[in-house]
Amino acid sequence: MDGAGSGPSTGPGPGPGPGAGWGSGPGSGQGERPDDDLSAGWPSDDRPGNRGASHGGSGGGGASGGEAAWPTGPGDIRDRLEKTGYLVDDGLAVACFLALKLRRPIFCEGDAGVGKTSLASALAAALDAPLIRLQCYEGIDASQALYDWDFPRQLLHLRAAEAAGVTDADRLEGELYGRRFLVARPLLRALETQPCVLLVDEIDRADDEFEAFLLELLSEYTVTVPELGTLRAESPPVVVLTSNRTREVHDALKRRCLYHWFDHPGFARELAIVRRRLPGVTARLAEQVTGLVQALRAEDLVKPPGVAETIDWAEALDALGATEVDAELAVATLGSVLKYREDLERARGLDLAALLAVRGA
Repeated sequence: MDGAGSGPSTGPGPGPGPGAGWGSGPGSGQGERPDDDLSAGWPSDDRPGNRGASHGGSGGGGASGGEAAWPTGPGDIRDRLEKTGYLVDDGLAVACFLALKLRRPIFCEGDAGVGKTSLASALAAALDAPLIRLQCYEGIDASQALYDWDFPRQLLHLRAAEAAGVTDADRLEGELYGRRFLVARPLLRALETQPCVLLVDEIDRADDEFEAFLLELLSEYTVTVPELGTLRAESPPVVVLTSNRTREVHDALKRRCLYHWFDHPGFARELAIVRRRLPGVTARLAEQVTGLVQALRAEDLVKPPGVAETIDWAEALDALGATEVDAELAVATLGSVLKYREDLERARGLDLAALLAVRGA
């Protein structure tokens, strides 16, 4: 994650321009006191945390939850997650509860499609909090993850001031670099939205510098905007980091987190997930599809299918009006579950009819 060696105190460079900004937040003299802690210095109506629903990404409700409504134990968080349709085992329920209790990020690692990203969505729904998502990619930097200045609006304001005959340079500079022109990116929105769930998705795709920057941010949950001062989270967000292990994430970041490995589920659990997600699919079709996916994972595939692909396959077959699957229909719909040519060729070479028979079809 894009790095500042001594923490996120240096402001990011120019970004892509306007985005979801701060509305008409205050742009007063606070902007000229970079050493001030601004975590408690704004009028309550302008605090971004009081507008949490507008900052949320996909999923989650309003910011009406609060710590008093948070789970009381692993069993409670399990029940809440299962009510959202997300099934968890004992280890994950404990990890989620400890992440909430100890205010530690939870680091979710495993193959693609095993439910890591869905956990963040389910947590947001279970906590009645907005979900703020940061999708990582190669080359992501602080201006795309933390904040940027709304240069087009700043330019319009400058031209309007010139047309109005404003000549006070200090006043104009203070206005240009006030809150109203600051564009909050996901990390800054998460710091100032309480409560919320912050999803840092696919951190393994980001570079080492950005990873170091994120480590600093998660250490103190503060960031310094040179023109405005220090912005501090009143209450740390619930943080979920995911990794598909395309590269090893540094130990320093992992040490900051609670770690959970997401493995492919066994037949019974995967079947329960499919039935929960697709209640309209017949029991026979769900069992057959789950059994076939379990068998495909035992093959030497480039990309073994995850639970997401199992759900996609069952949904595709159900869309075709199937109540059960035979070998011919399975071959015709393999593109729903396998995404590489080599894997499709290998699967077509299997005796799918025999695999269906093994599962009692």
